[in-house]
Amino acid sequence: MNKINLSIDCVVLSFDKDQKLKVLLIKKYINSKNDYQFALPGDLLRIDEDVLCGAKRILKSLTSLENIYLKQFAVFGHPDRTKNKKDQQWLKLYRKNPNERVVTIGYVALVNIADFLPKPSLFAVEAEWVELSAVSNQLAFDHNKIINDAVEFLKDNLDYKLATSMLPSKFTLSQLQIIFELLLDQKLDKRNFRKNIFKADHIIKTKEKQKGVPHKPAHLYVMKK
Repeated sequence: MNKINLSIDCVVLSFDKDQKLKVLLIKKYINSKNDYQFALPGDLLRIDEDVLCGAKRILKSLTSLENIYLKQFAVFGHPDRTKNKKDQQWLKLYRKNPNERVVTIGYVALVNIADFLPKPSLFAVEAEWVELSAVSNQLAFDHNKIINDAVEFLKDNLDYKLATSMLPSKFTLSQLQIIFELLLDQKLDKRNFRKNIFKADHIIKTKEKQKGVPHKPAHLYVMKK
């Protein structure tokens, strides 16, 4: 009887200085010829390990990222999710039983890119931020679907606290609106967006303004604690 393994895959998203959404991916070799593929940071859960603790351990062990808020959003269990030829090549390098079924739990996180410097380890030879719109459709396993489902989850659950976690502690309302527009994949009316922000009473205007910008500096805001 075939064993079913449980794994964790982490979708870590951020917002860079060029106002692009980025996802953290690892690069891993799939054979001795150094052919490679990109994947989400993920690995098997240990037999005696709590699921969330496992997610944090796996993310830290592959990318060196830690102290990140992770939210479970879906389970992926198609019987053929590990049967692709390239995926089997990788599994044969790192798993004693590459044909065993693997069910994975998806976790998502939004972080400020300036706060985290990913460093690869274990079987990850690189760890890098990749623009979400430029992600290859040939990621390992079903990781393209996992990313897409994570974004859909965020569309349904996006709030100001989540969005501002991708920004510095002090930010502009324009930056915040761009994040909402990118995640929701729609243009938002500036006046209505700001009206809703102030109505929600989650954000505080500071006395500070942007510095070193080529346009009229905007006021900076902070999240209410």
